[in-house]
Amino acid sequence: MWAVCKKELRQFFSSLTGYIAIIVFLLINGLLLFVFPDTDILIFGYATLDKFFELAPWILLLLIPAITMRSLSDEFRAGTFELLQTRPLHKWQITVGKYLASLLVVLIALLPTLIYFFSIQQLSAQGGIDKGGTTGSYIGLFLLAAVFISIGICCSSFTNNAMVAFISATFFCFLVYSGFNAVSHIPAFAAGPDYYIDMMGIDFHYRSISRGVIDSRDLIYFGSLIFFFLFLTNRNLAKR
Repeated sequence: MWAVCKKELRQFFSSLTGYIAIIVFLLINGLLLFVFPDTDILIFGYATLDKFFELAPWILLLLIPAITMRSLSDEFRAGTFELLQTRPLHKWQITVGKYLASLLVVLIALLPTLIYFFSIQQLSAQGGIDKGGTTGSYIGLFLLAAVFISIGICCSSFTNNAMVAFISATFFCFLVYSGFNAVSHIPAFAAGPDYYIDMMGIDFHYRSISRGVIDSRDLIYFGSLIFFFLFLTNRNLAKR
């Protein structure tokens, strides 16, 4: 499993693609948070990173499919998946190894954003930033990214075309993140099942953790989604 993970990391950072993906993520966040007037957090008048945690999921929704789209599709296209099968590796080890590699890449992209936290903390005149809420938001963002990665790996296991994997992963990430929330606002569901429909989406649980309270129900939700999509990936590999 760790051999697969290290191989994926070497492959990702062996070209400029990996570095460009991380730089673009940080650059877009920096421009949105400190340059563009509509989302500039410096003009709010109080220390907060709420705008970052509001925008970051949408940026990750495009970044993560770009990271995962080649994880299995390129193996199928190049015929190297057959070589992996000759190694003493279980299908779950291949799946989890590739998943962990993508998770580490996203973690590397998220770590520099801690500079935003320390910058706002230093610029705050009094009170400082809400550390509990910010910590919960970072945990929620990491769990959200973990689910997006499992979806991206799963979509990559269905095709040998990386672009098809990217488009399908982006669509399903968008659907699971905000689709249920959009459906819950349909007037026909008002004052009834709208709350439970909203609860089925990632956004509901992401907002819940972002309040700074780690609820076991939210953790179970994220863990179940990750396991479900990795299980589908493993089934696809078993069929091959």
